[in-house]
Amino acid sequence: MTLDQQKSILTIALLAAFADGHKDDTERDEIRRIAQSLASDAGMADLPRIYQDVLLKRTTVQAAAAGLTDSALRQLAYEMAVCVCDVDGRQSPAEREFLSHLKSALQLGAPQTAAFEHEADALVEVAETAVPMAVPVAAAAGTATASATAAAAPTVATASSAELDKSILNYALLNGALELLPQSWASMAIIPMQVKMVYGIGKAHGVELDQGHIKEFIAAAGVGMTSQYLEQFGRKLLGGLLGKAAGKTIGRMGSAATGMAFSFATTYALGQVAKRYYAGGRVMSTAMLRETFQNLLGPAKQMQTQYLPQIQQKAATLDAGQIMAMVRGG
Repeated sequence: MTLDQQKSILTIALLAAFADGHKDDTERDEIRRIAQSLASDAGMADLPRIYQDVLLKRTTVQAAAAGLTDSALRQLAYEMAVCVCDVDGRQSPAEREFLSHLKSALQLGAPQTAAFEHEADALVEVAETAVPMAVPVAAAAGTATASATAAAAPTVATASSAELDKSILNYALLNGALELLPQSWASMAIIPMQVKMVYGIGKAHGVELDQGHIKEFIAAAGVGMTSQYLEQFGRKLLGGLLGKAAGKTIGRMGSAATGMAFSFATTYALGQVAKRYYAGGRVMSTAMLRETFQNLLGPAKQMQTQYLPQIQQKAATLDAGQIMAMVRGG
């Protein structure tokens, strides 16, 4: 894949990220940080400019699509856009309109996209039912998640600290492995698994959480859903580990994976923040949540290097059915 082709696909992914028009300042800032980080790591100096062009609407779907003449790359670009639109839940009308326009610009028909759309939709549906959407109880107070719905319950933990640490590590290993899979949609499962992890941590401390509360908590810690997926995808694209498109596998898991699996660190740090937050009675401010997460992220990245062989081994054993079962909770 050429540099220009990479730029076209990244442009389409960024256009998808802003398709719904509802990204807040925090999420936009995080996406800009990712563009700068990827540019630095890959020597792609104009990636921040691409971000600005998308944000200021100085580029179009047609212009980005024109840079992709290979049918496999056009399909890959479409798959990535679907994942970006799906990563925070069901598509909005604006996102559906964007994807329809993109499909036309990429000259893709239903036979080329139907199977992938079905897989992505199935994952979104499973993720939405894995953790309750709402818990029918009064809202519990929380500095970082004031509008969250959570049941006030005894704060007696049902799992020991060591057991929670083991669970957090297992989720981190799994999410690191998901990031290494060649399937385009596999990284979409990372956020539902983070939601399940936080749900389990809250429950261990006597608090029943719904998806709204958990997603607000994750955002309060500074982990954006769209931005997190874009970083996973960008590192796959620039690191040579890409998904399947048009029946072909572009890239392979191997040496390219060495600099990957950053989702291990994100998940591990997030789990440890959640453990402290719910053990401490949910009194940490948003600023303290973010500071704690950032302080834990550095050591978690060092752990990620240590656990990379286990992450790669786990990735080699996963298939689509297993991923769906894990997101569902089976």
